[in-house]
Amino acid sequence: MRKFVASVKRFVTSEDGPTAVEYAVMLALIIVVCIAVITQVGTSASSTFNTVNGALS
Repeated sequence: MRKFVASVKRFVTSEDGPTAVEYAVMLALIIVVCIAVITQVGTSASSTFNTVNGALS
């Protein structure tokens, strides 16, 4: 029982949990930004290819 109480105290006072959550939030934000950028680049590339296709036709 003492080992369990000691491990619970260690878990509560440990700062590894909040650090992991912070990294997860940062990773989620980076993924959202990457998706937004890739979507915008894809739209721009599609527009450019359509313009070139129209000029060649």
